Amino acid sequence: MNIQQIYMDANALLEGHFKLSSGNHSQFYLQSAKVLEDPKTAKLLADALAKEIKASGLEIDTVCAPALGGLIAGFALATALDVRSIFAERVDGEMTIRRGFEIKPGEKVLMCEDIITTGGSAMEAAAVIQGLGGEIVGVAALANRGFCHREDSDIQTQPNCKLPQNIPFFALADFTFEMYPPEDCPLCKEGSEAIKPGSRGN
Repeated sequence: MNIQQIYMDANALLEGHFKLSSGNHSQFYLQSAKVLEDPKTAKLLADALAKEIKASGLEIDTVCAPALGGLIAGFALATALDVRSIFAERVDGEMTIRRGFEIKPGEKVLMCEDIITTGGSAMEAAAVIQGLGGEIVGVAALANRGFCHREDSDIQTQPNCKLPQNIPFFALADFTFEMYPPEDCPLCKEGSEAIKPGSRGN
């Protein structure tokens, strides 16, 4: 399965000058919402990811996704795995579990995002799950930006990766685009202005 081609066909691999949620700039941006707006494609990707996870033998009770970006991917993956789907969301800037969702002591939870860059949001949500007595058994995403090592990939973990090294990380593909601090961004130096797409921008 050519994940990059799927993103390109959905006009979800954008090229331009983008400000990422990390504050860094990049010439490329993955807009997973454009891929997941087609239910058939969402199912195709979730089924492929679930197949990889099932092959690992990982025991999972629940999939938890940070809102908003991970919501659709998390629900689709939970459907493919035939487990419960819940989500975490920010309230006054703090990640929380609400809307009546409960975590049982020892419940085995797989965190799911559409894209993992450093994994910061996933780990914020994971900390809430752990605080409620759940056990984080793994992390999954449709795409990996290349800062964290995933199963079946030669990419090594970078210092800014926030995923724990003692649990597996599953993703369908690596997208290793250059990112630049704003003060060292060659696109800025050429005079263009970064735009901020995605759920935290437009």
